[in-house]
Amino acid sequence: MTLPYARIMTDSSALDPEDRKIVTLARAARARNGVPEGAAVRDETGRTYVAGTVALDSLKLSALRTAVAMAVASGARSLEAAAVVTEAQTASAEDRAAVRDLGGAETPVLVAGFDGVVRLTVRAG
Repeated sequence: MTLPYARIMTDSSALDPEDRKIVTLARAARARNGVPEGAAVRDETGRTYVAGTVALDSLKLSALRTAVAMAVASGARSLEAAAVVTEAQTASAEDRAAVRDLGGAETPVLVAGFDGVVRLTVRAG
């Protein structure tokens, strides 16, 4: 499925080093915590926030929404980029909405597989 706001990645080595870093952090969070997804976001000052899927009886959040919530709770005012490591083909509408709320419609969301290879970059909007 090709989305009108998506760019298919064919060469992950072409990633900016800072984008590669958040993909690596997202991948590590997923592996370390044994959760379905890992995510990381970078705020306007370059700080990163890393999270895994939250699956409690009373609270269920995707990794990306958790990372955005952590950024907001820590005082971030905007986002430069987001990354999610997932088996899904793209970031969900809910995940993109959370990134858009803090980062704006043009914020890139890097979607990577479990191997850390970025398959797709979508805009939050």
